Amino acid sequence: MKKLLITLLGVSAMLWGVHHFVTTRAASQPATGTDKLQVVATNSILADLVQEVGGSHVAVYSIVRRGVDPHEYEPRPSDVAADAEADLLFHNGLNLETGGSGWFKKLVTTTGQAFGKTVFAASEGVTPKHLTTNKAEVDPHAWLDLENGVQYVRTIQRRLSDADPANAAAYQQNADAYADKLMALHEAAVAKFARLPENRRVLVTSEGAFKYFGAAYGVTPTYIWEINTESQGTPAQLQAVLGKLAASSGKHVFVESSVSPKAMQKVAKESGRTIYAKLFTDSLAAAGTTGDTYYTMMKWNLDQIYAGLAG
Repeated sequence: MKKLLITLLGVSAMLWGVHHFVTTRAASQPATGTDKLQVVATNSILADLVQEVGGSHVAVYSIVRRGVDPHEYEPRPSDVAADAEADLLFHNGLNLETGGSGWFKKLVTTTGQAFGKTVFAASEGVTPKHLTTNKAEVDPHAWLDLENGVQYVRTIQRRLSDADPANAAAYQQNADAYADKLMALHEAAVAKFARLPENRRVLVTSEGAFKYFGAAYGVTPTYIWEINTESQGTPAQLQAVLGKLAASSGKHVFVESSVSPKAMQKVAKESGRTIYAKLFTDSLAAAGTTGDTYYTMMKWNLDQIYAGLAG
């Protein structure tokens, strides 16, 4: 009972502090005079997609910084302030930000925003895949299939146009051009992966984030753990993936930019494979480096995975 009381007092203090921060910040800062639509996205991938569609008509803020895992996140005061002042908020959906600790739901409630009014899932219209070990849970990594990326673009276009009809024509023009660019990359990748021998199409990664990718490009994803949690790289997980690797003729495995490489280094050593490349899953690369946009992130992943499986 004492622990519960302390926890409740801590939560109340945090919420009061957040409320105080938002109200004092809004009162102390002068109006910027900008007529741009103020848009918040939960991660760098979504923020880049919004910027591509919105162009010069939007100002975009990403909650989760580049290189940070969005599955479990603790919002900062600046995130709360940005959410409170936003005209639109985009989250991935598919249980990414609203599963687990539900940090995004709490943030939306705290800032007075509302799902279906100002808050929307960019993945609207995507056919979800489910976690292998729990069919009741949805795999959130739909953006790793470029066709789904196009669906995200169309959803973002529609929501921006609804909120800002004066610039709807610009949003459509930007979305059309970007969707064509993404589909060209997708179709080229489908054709290229189809040339790989069947026994080479085994993609080994740390997290099981490549189900959508595997279905789109004809490869079989194999992984150490299902989704990023505290239980990563356990002895049982390592033995399971080593057993699957024993039946594969592939020479290489991969590690993701948002996880520790230690577990995959053990797998590589024990299986006699080498880590071919670092892939992007939950975050774009640092600004100014390869993979710092959704398009270049996907092109890097496609190129590296194909070369690693073919080699």
